[in-house]
Amino acid sequence: MIPIKSKEEIKILSEANKIVARILKSIKTIVAPGINTKELELFAEDLINKEGAIPAFKGYMGYPSSICASINEEVVHGIPSDKRILKNGDIVSIDLGVKVKGYYGDAAVTYSVGEISDEAKELIEVTEKALYKGIEKARAGNYLFDISWAIQSLVEDKGYGIIRDFVGHGIGKQLHEGPQIPNFGKPHTGPILREGMVLAIEPMVSQGTWEVKVLDDGWTAVTLDNSLACHFEHTIAIMKNGPVILSKE
Repeated sequence: MIPIKSKEEIKILSEANKIVARILKSIKTIVAPGINTKELELFAEDLINKEGAIPAFKGYMGYPSSICASINEEVVHGIPSDKRILKNGDIVSIDLGVKVKGYYGDAAVTYSVGEISDEAKELIEVTEKALYKGIEKARAGNYLFDISWAIQSLVEDKGYGIIRDFVGHGIGKQLHEGPQIPNFGKPHTGPILREGMVLAIEPMVSQGTWEVKVLDDGWTAVTLDNSLACHFEHTIAIMKNGPVILSKE
């Protein structure tokens, strides 16, 4: 069963997600060659505290940090470290979640570090465009996998791999609620979408294979062929007139 949120719940979810949006916007200002990912985490934690929110990821299923910071071939769940120093030409995906008044916000952005290659720029552009294509399909009366197919078809038409091992999800009083939202699927199938559903849609895209492996830390997922990977995520609410992006200022 997919939870339906009340207008009051969506209002609180919007508050949580706008905090996420503000912090991700602030993180962008300090992403630069020479900074390490632990510094990014401490910066984010300070802002979370100033917003009066709680880090959603820290301690979740044993995850040790407040953000995920995934560099280059790392797809998701990269653990911040003072040994992971950003270099010119890198791309880094930051996934951030907070808890406010018992409800969760969740979003992710991939940033360029200094001057990046044209190929990396295109990967970022395609992944972000795929996110918005998926969001367009998040309308009452559509099917869940209409979102999935919109993402998959755009990504694969551009010759990229769509990661299959990790998915989007419902969100509310839990960080991960039903339904799971894969970034691939058959259109016009799956549960019917209804007004009041709140979903975290998050395409993960690679320049090469869709296959991944998890490193020895038990969290960091990398592309099997070490090709560049990119990740974008927004939390949206399905409203009467269409999807509303909650994780946007």
